Amino acid sequence: MLLATAAFGFLVWVLSPVLAPFLAAGILAFIFDPMVTRLEKKGLSRSMGTLLAVITLLLAIVLLLLIVLPLFYKEISQLVAQLPGLADQLKTRTIPWINESLGITLNLDAATFRQFATENLSDASGVAKKVFSSLGIGGLALVGFLVNLLLIPVVLFYVLRDWNRLIAAIDGMVPRRLHPKVQTVAGEINVILSEFLRGQISVMLIMAVFYVAGLWLAGLEFALPVGLITGLLVFIPYVGAGTGLLLGTVAAFMQFPTFSGVLAVWGVFGIGQLIEGFLVTPWLVGDRIGLHPVAVIFALLAFGQLFGFFGVLLALPASAAILVGLRHLGAEYHTSDLYRH
Repeated sequence: MLLATAAFGFLVWVLSPVLAPFLAAGILAFIFDPMVTRLEKKGLSRSMGTLLAVITLLLAIVLLLLIVLPLFYKEISQLVAQLPGLADQLKTRTIPWINESLGITLNLDAATFRQFATENLSDASGVAKKVFSSLGIGGLALVGFLVNLLLIPVVLFYVLRDWNRLIAAIDGMVPRRLHPKVQTVAGEINVILSEFLRGQISVMLIMAVFYVAGLWLAGLEFALPVGLITGLLVFIPYVGAGTGLLLGTVAAFMQFPTFSGVLAVWGVFGIGQLIEGFLVTPWLVGDRIGLHPVAVIFALLAFGQLFGFFGVLLALPASAAILVGLRHLGAEYHTSDLYRH
């Protein structure tokens, strides 16, 4: 068993660059299987129900992109247009306040800043070029990412269509001596993942509505894209709130002439974190995983290292499944002769 586990881990490490779309498709198939099963019970074929599920997912993604991307393009364009004036604001308001409050001396050459903005960030496409080049994203890496992205719906269709057969085949490979224990562990993993994933989706939708409404009441012009991104990224601990706060702060600094507008935006994010942490998440998700915060951070980094962006998305569900197995392994260890003698 140890050799088999080591071989499996080595195989995952070697194949990690190509496993991401298959893991993502597996998680999505797990989420959509109840929907397809209900359609199948109503007389629709499994293949047609799977096709409807995949189409529903693609339409939701396209609709989200149609809402967010144009607004973000407009936001970036306006941000770039205001960059030269930002240097003057920093020099006349922000830097004097920092010098007076912190007792340090900062200098900003406004002319150099304006020249840099004009030459390098003249439009949104220029910003994109600078960002991609600074991140070291080459053509081949971008093509690989897009290929993985396009593979997900294709793999999802076949995995979701044959979900019951795949589960039966895996069940048939389990040694009969271990079958009862494996069934117990699998059942617990199924319950935890079902409650966690569907509860988390509800949290994402509720928080997206809250952030959009809250930022709109705060007067932020780009409340819709910033609120949607923040709400939908709460699935990734720390990343969602941090990304939303950064985007909201930049947009607020560009829009509001006084610092009070920025404080209002910060207030929305502060209230949102309290509502999410003490009300919405405990109510809809609860402590389904039971991972320590340090373990959550480690899981995000580890899965991100192995599978990239998709690994970050899959970190918590996969960690939940691993944790169930570790709990049972710990229980077996505490009843073994190795522990008692």
